[in-house]
Amino acid sequence: MARDSSDTTPIESRSALAAFLEGGIKPARDFRIGTEHEKFGFRTSDLSPVPYEGQRGIRALLEGMRDLLGWEPILDDNRIIGLSDPIGGGAISLEPGGQFELSGAPVQTLHETNAEVTAHRAQVREIGRVLGLSFLGMGFSPVWSRPETPVMPKGRYAIMTRYMPEVGSLGLDMMYRTSTVQVNLDFSSEADMRRKMQVSLALQPIASALFAASPFSEGKPNGFLSYRSEIWRDTDRFRTGNLPIAFKPTFGFEDYVDWALDVPMYFIKRGSTYHDVAGVPFRALMEGKVPQLPGERATLSDWTNHLGTLFPDVRLKRYIEMRGADAGPRATITALSALWVGILYDQVALDAAFDLIKDWTAEERLALRNDVPRLALKAKFRSGTVLDIANEMVRMSRGGLRRRGFIDATGCSEARYLDPIEEILSSGTTTAERMLSAYHGPWGRDISKIFAEYEF
Repeated sequence: MARDSSDTTPIESRSALAAFLEGGIKPARDFRIGTEHEKFGFRTSDLSPVPYEGQRGIRALLEGMRDLLGWEPILDDNRIIGLSDPIGGGAISLEPGGQFELSGAPVQTLHETNAEVTAHRAQVREIGRVLGLSFLGMGFSPVWSRPETPVMPKGRYAIMTRYMPEVGSLGLDMMYRTSTVQVNLDFSSEADMRRKMQVSLALQPIASALFAASPFSEGKPNGFLSYRSEIWRDTDRFRTGNLPIAFKPTFGFEDYVDWALDVPMYFIKRGSTYHDVAGVPFRALMEGKVPQLPGERATLSDWTNHLGTLFPDVRLKRYIEMRGADAGPRATITALSALWVGILYDQVALDAAFDLIKDWTAEERLALRNDVPRLALKAKFRSGTVLDIANEMVRMSRGGLRRRGFIDATGCSEARYLDPIEEILSSGTTTAERMLSAYHGPWGRDISKIFAEYEF
């Protein structure tokens, strides 16, 4: 989330909360694609992480991007912590450890997504070159310990940092040392939302396997292929996971509301002040029973901010967020969006994907989620492996992208953006496994080589 909401409209009923989500319904002709991706900044002189302050810090990077793009600054306590595009709708924001994020503008085609990522890459390289900074695309910080990782000056992050150790052992690693790529997609009705949530939740571990790119921590292999995915298994059980309620045959907006009402909040924002209410469920705010702010009741901004601090593998807002993939090499950013657009924005592919997963049991879905972080494509499923499912998933997506019919200036369909995934499938080797092979081979176990090999 680039900017916390500040809409003070009172919201007083469960039905109003559901109506807010329902407000995301739009006709298929208006569907858009929003791609978000994070990367780790580092100083090229010594491969150290980038602090917020200083002549070569994150603040200077944001100021340089502001001057280059003409975007509006986003401030927190009078410090620049992001940028907002007032015309296109995109934004740049900071994750807690300084991970630099582009939240892309809503666009119609993957060709536009690809152009946006290409332009952003050129822009951060232009400003970064002046400051002696570059960026690394992978799912977990490969070298720096948590104490070595900088802390960004955002009020909400201080609250989350205090609270995370109370609800899981890896929440601080999630905040400060992970990076992801995700795509945000639309729905046309409650039934369409249900079908898309069920398909994407069931298949999210397959995407996690395909995009596994976090096998190192603190300079050595950590025993996982997607350590980022493993971290989410012990971050906060109240707000993470594969959301079993979504698989109810009648799952709808009110069901998501009922779940979200009982998830603890992190903060309530009033004006520019973040009030620490960590551990208090949103339901208490609806009832005016928050101990720290007696009598205070929910506003629309409270609801939208709360929705943005729920972390299931697939998140529902006024659109659906696919949250299972590690950040990785440049080409995988567009590939992640392509994978899901081909399945969720084509009815033939969506129906085929539902037929694929409709008889998977809750136990099977959980086993997939638990096994993929370590085994990725080699994880077992029924009589086969995740690689088998991934091949079928990509086949369905490719067909969906071709049927969408969006052709670029060279005559290519959107299906071409799946090519990096096809390379992974044909070899059966994930980016993480390629990293490990290089580490034990040509890199001579010198983890510093990763900064050049996987520079954004």
